[in-house]
Amino acid sequence: METMTTEAAILTEVGAPLVVEEVSLSAPGPGEVLVRLVASGVCHSDWNAVSGSSPHPLPVVLGHEGAGLVEAVGPGVSSVTPGDAVVLSWLPTCGRCAACQRGQLSLCEPATKQMAAGTLPSGARHLLRHDGSPLFHYSYLSTFARHTVVDERSCVRLHPGVDLEVAALVGCAVMTGVGAVLNRARVPAGASVVVFGAGGVGLSVVMASRLVGAATIVAVDPVPAKRALALDLGATDALSGDGAELEERLAVLAPGGADFAFEAAGLPALVERSFRVTRPGGMIVAVGVPPAGSTISLPGPELTRSERVVTGTFYGSARPHLDAPMLLALYEAGKLPLGRLVSARYPLEGVNDAFAAMHSGDVARAVLQLEEVQHGDR
Repeated sequence: METMTTEAAILTEVGAPLVVEEVSLSAPGPGEVLVRLVASGVCHSDWNAVSGSSPHPLPVVLGHEGAGLVEAVGPGVSSVTPGDAVVLSWLPTCGRCAACQRGQLSLCEPATKQMAAGTLPSGARHLLRHDGSPLFHYSYLSTFARHTVVDERSCVRLHPGVDLEVAALVGCAVMTGVGAVLNRARVPAGASVVVFGAGGVGLSVVMASRLVGAATIVAVDPVPAKRALALDLGATDALSGDGAELEERLAVLAPGGADFAFEAAGLPALVERSFRVTRPGGMIVAVGVPPAGSTISLPGPELTRSERVVTGTFYGSARPHLDAPMLLALYEAGKLPLGRLVSARYPLEGVNDAFAAMHSGDVARAVLQLEEVQHGDR
């Protein structure tokens, strides 16, 4: 195999709708894998490239939350073989840098530094438009396509028959939200938790908080349908509102302040609010990624005197090759109802409609259904 033709959704310029075109995809090189994609989640981080809030080289095939089946492997690949089901990780960790050696795989130095370059870790670019002009990759994956070539380290092998639609969401939203609770905050049973934002990531925080036995789980979101879904997925309370009124209501639900506050919308103002609604000694976890260049202001004296912990988590501080199979096992055991996150399915040609649904608040997670699959609703 040298080059194949497939379809992909391309962002040509900031603010423009994505266009679906036939593209050429060259064969996987050493240490690389060709994957036939079955499903891809549509994440707000993809929209950050469209809006320009997270600048990226253009034109680019977006998408970073996908799962599918291995079709071919390049020289030297040993961890997967054709026919294997895989979920894709957008952090192909090197295992050798200082962060990896400390066990902080989500902070892998080469992977995080090279991600915005728009290539694979090898520097290769496998995608070409019909006129022969090259396309950039997105987050090493480019899952808004029917096929993609990725680094072997991005492939997490799964057991046959796994729900690949749910697996796609595990590739980002679920890994990030559940990991924030289990890996970064390590929320104990009986804790009080406030979650700002009830999209795919925030709802994953809610499910994980329920899993560990948090006593109070308050989801905050302006969209009624998302608040209702948060309650179905384990929140004890769901609030809308803003300003002092919201903070007064939270003070009633978590007297003295919450033990943990998770900001899952990527808004600096909500990180600041998270600080105000936590107790002294509590923890504020920034999960969403704010726009480039934004800043967060916290009260200096209170930061010192209250001993609150303010931290971030990138990709849920995950170990993708361990955490993804574990999360899917919890789903299959009925302990994480991840299938409930899928609110709507779109064909590849409907990618702009999926973004519109995301912005309207109509969906917890929109999924591009790249081929027909059996999927669950647990």
